[in-house]
Amino acid sequence: MDLIFFITIFLIGFFGSFISGMVGVGGTIIKYPLLLYVPPALGLAAFSAHEVSGISAVQVFFATISGVWAYRQGGYLNKQLIIYMGASILLGSLIGGYGSNLLSGSAINFTYAILATLAAALMFMPKKQIDDIPYDQVTFHKGLAAAFAFIIGMAAGIVGAAGAFILVPVMLVVLKIPTRMAIATSLAITFISSIGTTAGKLATGQVLFWPALIMIVASILGSPTGAYIGKKTNTKVLQWILAVLILGTAVKIWLDILN
Repeated sequence: MDLIFFITIFLIGFFGSFISGMVGVGGTIIKYPLLLYVPPALGLAAFSAHEVSGISAVQVFFATISGVWAYRQGGYLNKQLIIYMGASILLGSLIGGYGSNLLSGSAINFTYAILATLAAALMFMPKKQIDDIPYDQVTFHKGLAAAFAFIIGMAAGIVGAAGAFILVPVMLVVLKIPTRMAIATSLAITFISSIGTTAGKLATGQVLFWPALIMIVASILGSPTGAYIGKKTNTKVLQWILAVLILGTAVKIWLDILN
């Protein structure tokens, strides 16, 4: 790889991981289109969709674990929520990943579009005083959390994403989890969800070594930096950043489907 290609991949990885750490998503919303379109637009080698998904899977794995490490202090991680939703999303993603073989490409895209639209709608719904709740007094309906995580896991397994872009809206609107806790906890749950995806991509040879290594380094640097900025940023600003990202993704997917 030449230096320009190296720098391009690194910047894409750093930017995606920075957003991942700041707003609690795996970063695929940003990285996937950037990896697919930016290198060829600059006259560099183009990645195939399978290669992009493989590189993205590895990057999400390291970005989320780096983000969780950055949030480990301050009471942001809700361990009960991680246990209930983590176990459910892992089971759901395994089922969804296996079942995706039975679906057409258009059905998978349609599933992703529905997920993104629901997530966008949730982000624009009012969230009354959830950030006034002390972290040590946060409660949630365990059955509801597990059920939502299982459904999100199945849908995420179908479309090959970790599902964080809808996890955070569900935590904020349905489970009434404070914003910073939702962001930190969703990173931990997304990490659990990404384990199976990463293993599958590695086992099937869809991961290019050098680009993946560059993305890992970018993730280790970018995600904690984003998490640090996220801790200092007003929670309303964080919610709007995430809402705009999800809405943009939903619009792009629907335009692709309708065209």
